[in-house]
Amino acid sequence: MRGVFSHKPNSPYKDVKGMQYHFPRVYKSRVDQMVGDKFVYYEELKGRDGRYYTGCGIVIRLREDDELDGHYYADLQDFIDFDRLVPYREDGGFESRLVMPNGSINGGTAQSAVRLIEEREFTKIILAGLSEEPSWPDRTDSADVEESDDAGVDGFFDSGRGQPALIGAPYERPIIAQLANRKWRDQKFKLHVRTAYDRSCAFTGLRLINGRGRPEVEVAHIRPVEHGGNDWIRNGIALSGTVHWMFDRGLLSLGDDLEILQSRKLNHDVSGLLRGEMKAKVPDDESLRPHPEYLGWHRNHHGF
Repeated sequence: MRGVFSHKPNSPYKDVKGMQYHFPRVYKSRVDQMVGDKFVYYEELKGRDGRYYTGCGIVIRLREDDELDGHYYADLQDFIDFDRLVPYREDGGFESRLVMPNGSINGGTAQSAVRLIEEREFTKIILAGLSEEPSWPDRTDSADVEESDDAGVDGFFDSGRGQPALIGAPYERPIIAQLANRKWRDQKFKLHVRTAYDRSCAFTGLRLINGRGRPEVEVAHIRPVEHGGNDWIRNGIALSGTVHWMFDRGLLSLGDDLEILQSRKLNHDVSGLLRGEMKAKVPDDESLRPHPEYLGWHRNHHGF
């Protein structure tokens, strides 16, 4: 059964978005029905009025909280952020039990942290949240043979001189089917992280845009998907090619205080490639910055 997980800022529950959802026993019977099926997040956000649907994933198992009696965790996987925040009242509302036909809100339903929803309601939310086309297609050699007139040396221009082309292609399959498609998910993840980092490398500060409006910055999963990571924007970071290679191999990492760390395994000091203050340049919005849970995994996994 499809469902909705509610989250509020400064919640006392031990949630890690896209990894685990913490809840009291009163919701256990509902979460039991969600195991093996998809969910969407419904959130209040700091600095914004109203509530929004923000992303979706799959509930893979339910387990007891060993430290707090009467509480449980839903373990999650395959989380992905939406392209945009989707207001819950948009288009007359998505959940029929929450927004009534006259536009009023069902108070009892609104207070429920876990809600079950119909397939058609889930599909409508997904279509609203994940239908934007990529703004900056990946650079390929064949696509960049003919650069625009404002291209500089080697096909690059300063990012302030032009605007990126808004090029996209319609999706070939229904959006719900795409949720399991790794290539499609990678494209979405790349779009979300590049946008959050303004197409700039967090470790070098470089923002290179080629003559056809394509950003050169790449996107790294902090905790790779094959090691239990997901497509939450806070499990991502924008890095230039060489730095991305070093980050993936554990030659560079990042502290919770955003200090750029060099591995003892490096046979050369690479600080000359990095930002002078050795601090990563990350989004101003804390909700978009690398999450300590994933940074800690990266450091531990690579022996920092």
